[in-house]
Amino acid sequence: MNDYRDLVGKSIVRATTATVAGPYIMPDGIREHQRAAVAFALETGRAALFLDTGLGKSLCSFAWADNVARATSKPVLMLAPLGVVGQHKAEAARFGYDATVCREAGDVRDGLNLANYDRLHLFDPAVFGGVILDESSIIKNFSGVTTRNLMAFASGIPFRLCCTATPAPNDHMELGQHCQFLGVMSSSEMLSRWFLADQSEMGRYRLKRHAVKSYWQWVASWARCAEMPSDLGGDNTGYALPKLHIERHIVRTDITRDAGEGLFGQSLLFRIPENSATSIHREKRLTKGDRAAKIAALVNAEPNEAWVIWCETDYDADAVKALLPDAIEVHGRMTADQKEAGLNAFSSGAAKVLISKPSICGFGLNWQHCARQAFVGLSFSYESFYQAVRRCWRYGQTREVYAHVASAETEESIWQAISRKRDDHDTMKKQMRAAMIGATEVRSLKQDYQPERNVALPSWLKGVAA
Repeated sequence: MNDYRDLVGKSIVRATTATVAGPYIMPDGIREHQRAAVAFALETGRAALFLDTGLGKSLCSFAWADNVARATSKPVLMLAPLGVVGQHKAEAARFGYDATVCREAGDVRDGLNLANYDRLHLFDPAVFGGVILDESSIIKNFSGVTTRNLMAFASGIPFRLCCTATPAPNDHMELGQHCQFLGVMSSSEMLSRWFLADQSEMGRYRLKRHAVKSYWQWVASWARCAEMPSDLGGDNTGYALPKLHIERHIVRTDITRDAGEGLFGQSLLFRIPENSATSIHREKRLTKGDRAAKIAALVNAEPNEAWVIWCETDYDADAVKALLPDAIEVHGRMTADQKEAGLNAFSSGAAKVLISKPSICGFGLNWQHCARQAFVGLSFSYESFYQAVRRCWRYGQTREVYAHVASAETEESIWQAISRKRDDHDTMKKQMRAAMIGATEVRSLKQDYQPERNVALPSWLKGVAA
């Protein structure tokens, strides 16, 4: 029986990485679920913490970095999105950690060092004993060159930590990038072990049906996922989110305008939108003014509220800015310092209305002072929508949050796709949490089996037994 168990055990794929030996030093005030997450990440050495927004990923990062710095006698580098570094420094100080904000290699000090992702090339990886990717899901949004640079930078660093909310729904390639960055397994090997190419969608993969359980067991060997503290054995008290109101505003559009031609060159009476990028942007351009007007009216109706206005395109942002000239805009053409100044102005309350894109400001920022958001249209990315909403709708928010979505009636397919991906996201989180709970359970045999009667052999076996 023991030989059989050994054989089965060897067939289970688990991550094997470096380990920081305990006992661990934890800060005062750390919650039980955070303590469990930090201990797991230190025991694993290279780990991912997929903790939902507001569960304390930053504090977990600080505690992990402190223990790694002590164990290696080297500093730890924490990379974060633009505008988040200042928040991290203030939060670290609140928990008793002296974090250093670094703009170049000469700024590095012992302990925890904070830097923006765009300054990665200025640092020498050999200096650090550990590296942390804050909001690590954005590695899949970077260009291929930047992703490869991150992988190469971390390859010689013994201890690594990735922190983000639950990865994008059905985007298993994101998990592949995480495990490859951590040095657990290459993404190509992960795909070959547990996935099949999805013939219905080019470039996509689906999890083999018989491999679902073993796949998530493997993920649980190097990651922890939690939507609530109880998922990691903690107490949910104080972690109830206020109500979220998602209100759609359908903008009517003249579908006879620019109807064009159909098959065989015949003229069309009505415009028939397609799901191609060209068709979607054409529709958005035709309706940008009406969508911007709807959002501007909502903002003007509540002038005392702080507002975040999310735009997917520059022409949408320009249309809104023209109607709300006092709003502050953070866009891609700005320098890093200009972007950071704008974000700090909104975070501090100096600016009431912020216009930006989820790709620029949708990760890592904490805006619990704001309970009003508006989307001047959507893209097909549910993760982009989810992350943007969670900038305000997060633990620590004391008011009900309103997220207004303005879209044209010809963009219904985008909303349907977002809704479907939301359901996929919920399913993925359930699978991950179930695997994490299973990985942390301690199973023990309560009592030995004590037979109370002898087994009687059947008559046709008695001769053989004799």
